[in-house]
Amino acid sequence: MASEAKPIVIVTGANGGVGYGICQRLLIQLTSQIPSDSLPQDFEDASLSGRPHKYTGLTLIMACRSASRAQKARNELLQFFDSHIQKLQSTADYDGHAEEFKKNLSIEVEYVDLASTKTVLQFAKRVNQKYPYISHLMCNAGLASFSSLDPKLLLQQLFTDPKGAVTTPLYYGQNSGELSIDGLGWVWQCNVFSHFAMFRELQPSLFRSPTGPARVIWCSSIEASPKFYSSDDWQLRSTEHSYESSKYQIDLISTTLDRLAISSSSSSSPPNAAIIRHFTSQPGVCHTNVAHALVGPFLDFCKLMVFYLVRLIGSTQHPISPIKSAIASVHLALVPLTYLAFFSDPKTPPVRYGAETDRWGTERVGISPVKAWLANEEEGRRLVVRCDELLDKLKRDEERGPDFETASEKM
Repeated sequence: MASEAKPIVIVTGANGGVGYGICQRLLIQLTSQIPSDSLPQDFEDASLSGRPHKYTGLTLIMACRSASRAQKARNELLQFFDSHIQKLQSTADYDGHAEEFKKNLSIEVEYVDLASTKTVLQFAKRVNQKYPYISHLMCNAGLASFSSLDPKLLLQQLFTDPKGAVTTPLYYGQNSGELSIDGLGWVWQCNVFSHFAMFRELQPSLFRSPTGPARVIWCSSIEASPKFYSSDDWQLRSTEHSYESSKYQIDLISTTLDRLAISSSSSSSPPNAAIIRHFTSQPGVCHTNVAHALVGPFLDFCKLMVFYLVRLIGSTQHPISPIKSAIASVHLALVPLTYLAFFSDPKTPPVRYGAETDRWGTERVGISPVKAWLANEEEGRRLVVRCDELLDKLKRDEERGPDFETASEKM
């Protein structure tokens, strides 16, 4: 890795929630000459010859649908970063690295609406022309189309599976049949397809990464499940569990793309041939405003208190705060690839990297298997082909100049 080359990182949905936490955590980590998130975790072999890198700068691209909210988040992020540097300066062992890093820090805001293929294509074209390369693409943005809360199911799960009730809840109703302005499944397009299209269209910039193989980090969910997924409904138009199914598709697509990338870099490939790596993260249970409108401020506060309670009594799945929930994604961005080699072996069952904490809130990275991989490995390949074919069709339609409307404000 070229130590003098600074990473250029795209984070989708960066103006709030886990996306904003990723931005905060990246800045904090890179003010250290040896970022703690770049060090091997307990499940990774620390005896391998990976060496964390010193970062002397960063270009952070906040990819968001609302320019005003993104600009507000950018200003708050800079204030947060300045406060962090002031705290470092007050310590006895401060080495001055944070101030040097800040001189080479650039935080940019770029518009993209994941509910509109047109804006995704425009975003990628603009980024490919504006920036010399992209080293990391954080596919973080996502949504759920909640419609109701079923009190009966809530009480039933609380009595039969209390931990599951606050970890993988089954009592939220979700809308079905919602379509985007492009005529695609709305949740599917926002969570899955637009990130896939963004990756494909940014490949020229990702291949140019001078910091080693570019990394695409797909943010899944602890709720990702094959239970409700049907291959016949791959755009998730009919299912009443579009959120869980879309996140499971992310598990399959990310794993498939990474294994295809590894196989393409076989001994028959040219020396130093560029590849793009793909990893799956999940943030654990994070308190965001996703369900705020559904349950209201009082119940939302009660839910937050319950999160802290279950963490205190032993749940490892409740990081709660966005900056703690971001640890898995940031670890995957910074850790030397040597430490991830075992879990990237196609002969090894694929894993997802998740945010965890102890009862006191000290965060760490854990791993969990991609559920039912052997049963759905072919479905992963099928999804990649289907997404590629759909992207090609939509690009041809765009070249013919159809009249696209503004995407739904529901995102």
